[in-house]
Parts: sequence; structure tokens; C-alpha cells
Amino acid sequence: MPASDSDLPALFLQRLEQMIPEESLGTCMASFSEIRPTSFRVNTLKSESSKLLLELQQLGLDVRPVKWMSGAFTLGDHGQRRRLTESPAFREGRLYIQGLASMLAPLLLDPKPGETVLDLAAAPGGKTLQIAAMMKNQGTLSAVESVKGRFFRLRANLALHGATMVKCYLMDGRAVGGKVPERFDRVLLDAPCSSEARFHVSKPESWLRWNIKKVRESARKQVRLLDSAVKSLRVGGRLVYCTCAFSPEENEEVIHRTLKRYPDKLVVDAIRLPISGVQNGIEAWSGNAYDPQVSQALRVLPTAEISGFFLCQMTKVSEGS
Repeated sequence: MPASDSDLPALFLQRLEQMIPEESLGTCMASFSEIRPTSFRVNTLKSESSKLLLELQQLGLDVRPVKWMSGAFTLGDHGQRRRLTESPAFREGRLYIQGLASMLAPLLLDPKPGETVLDLAAAPGGKTLQIAAMMKNQGTLSAVESVKGRFFRLRANLALHGATMVKCYLMDGRAVGGKVPERFDRVLLDAPCSSEARFHVSKPESWLRWNIKKVRESARKQVRLLDSAVKSLRVGGRLVYCTCAFSPEENEEVIHRTLKRYPDKLVVDAIRLPISGVQNGIEAWSGNAYDPQVSQALRVLPTAEISGFFLCQMTKVSEGS
């Protein structure tokens, strides 16, 4: 029998029903069985959209522009992904395959050429590369990764795609804030998480080991990473926190705990995303009310085109740690 969303952990599904608006729940549940279109970005450090698009079309690829992001495309035919990955453009690093939700975080961060920017949990490097392209390889971009194998993959990706301004550091991100306090203009923390938005019914390995204990373990690490990110950010700087988890423990609660630790030092910014299908941050969970600012965060609701994602943007408004 084919797999269905009911094969996912029962507790996960119960919790999801409490998080997702009723009118969006059916689409969300169906998304765990969907095969999403392959999406990718033109690497503007090595190519131009018009030239690359023509090259891919000449290979017979059905390439469709993403309406809300210049230089981003999807394949109209699921069966063409292999042809894309075997293309000279892919092998030479002139494009990067990346999920659409993942592209949103650098857009919010909005890095500028010449700035000093930190990617605190960088591997495999998709967002780092996007940031480097937005900065036009001008300025300082520090990429931190704590796992050795992922670190070398990150470094190889950056080299292939021509991100020459990036400095890579193999270290625990939780230590960065103490080593370089108030150093960075902008900080991105795409925090390691339970990866709930990547669950797929056809891939039991994506969800078989999920449980609440692991969600809470992830949340403990996320709080410490975000604490490091706050310390590393200069006054007036922008911080973007994101995960591919649904659990409030890993999202709104992490923001709430950080605001409580740094009263009057952080402001959660109101944000707008260039897509529909978003939900404001959850204001309470399991009987616990969160700081009202948490509702300024946004949840991307999963569909057949885009995976679920959580995004929160903050500004550091005063000194101290």
C-alpha cells in the first residue's frame, strides 16, 4: 500500500493540528506526500540569469522563473532533475540547487556589499553562497560550522561557486559570541533543528527517530546558539533566526527565552515575505504565554511548492550581554 500522512508519528500529527490554521491544515498534511519541483538559483558570482536560462533551455530543460525572486527558477518536469545535475552549469558552480523556503532567510537578512556578516551554522552553504552573491564578494562573511565533515563540504561548495570573500571556521557556534562580541553588522542563524518540515511519508528515515525528547534537545542547543548570535551582533545590527521545524519549542519559545534574557536589548521586527501562505508566530503553547513580540515572527505554511519554515528578524537596540 502507498504511504500516507497517517504513517507519520501520531503525536507529531496531533501537535500539528494545534499549530496550523484549520483552513491550511489539509494542504499542510498533503505536502508530506508531495514531490516538490526542483528549485535553484543562478549563481551571480559566476553567471548571469539570461545567459544561464538560455543555456539550460538549449539542453531541453523546462525552466520556470520564481515570481517572487529574481534569478530563482524551478523545473517544470520532475524527471529533469538528473539532467540538471549533469549539466555543465551545475558542475561548474554557475547554479545552486536550493529549496525555495531556504532562499527567504538571506532575503530578510538583506546583506550589503562591504558589511561584516556572520552565518553561524553555515553548512552545506546554500544560504552562505546566497549572502556572498548579494554582497557581490565585497566585505567580510564569516561561516561557522561545528561538524568536521559538514565543514569540508561547506568549504568545497564555497570554492566551487566562487565565494572568495568567505572565511570558514570549524568551531562550535555557541562560543562565537564570547570570542568576538558585537563584531557583526548582520547575523544569520539557520539553527540545527528536528527538521520536521523535511518529513516525507516515502522516506521513513526522515521521521522514524522523531520524538519530543529530541525536539527539546534541539531547543536547548538553539537557545545557546541564539545567545551567541546576540552577543556577536553590534548595536543596530540585524539578526535572522530560522528553522525548518514546526515545534514551538524550537521556534517561538527560543525567541521568547532570548527576549527574556535580554530585556530592552532586542526588538523583534515586523516582517513581510514575498509569498502567500504565511502564519504569524504562535502566541502561546502548552499553557505558556510568550512575549507578545513573538507574534511578529512568521511561519511559512508548507504546500506542494514550498516546505514549511520559521523566520524571525530582530534588531539589537542597546549594548551589553
